[in-house]
Amino acid sequence: MKKVVNEFKKFINRGNILDLSVAVIIGSAFTKIVNSFVSDITMPVISLFIGQEGFSNYKYIITPANDSLGIKENAIYYGAFIQNIVDFLIIAVIVFIMIKIINKISEISTETTDTLKEIIQERQKLERVMKNINDQITKSNK
Repeated sequence: MKKVVNEFKKFINRGNILDLSVAVIIGSAFTKIVNSFVSDITMPVISLFIGQEGFSNYKYIITPANDSLGIKENAIYYGAFIQNIVDFLIIAVIVFIMIKIINKISEISTETTDTLKEIIQERQKLERVMKNINDQITKSNK
């Protein structure tokens, strides 16, 4: 049992788990932002073209409601499905753009780091050459 607990501690303390936890928290907050963007900004514009009701009210009624008999409406809400597809597409585009930006920043950072490493190596070579020249001058002056 102790071995399992130790393995679990090792697993939990890995950076990947912490990174995943942070990603889930940020992802849920990001979902609120995207949902607001879709419902408050995008869908009102789309409603100009498809009608005031938007997608969410589109449905195919299988059995109409009858209040006197206590029968609830039975319908296929295909508009809600279309709305979810629109939400997904918008989220996918936003995530794609974010990943492209992050990859570009990472690429620039890597190139900059590589260039700095090369500069440091060249400086170190130059310092060794200068030290050799200094040593030669010191020897010749003695």
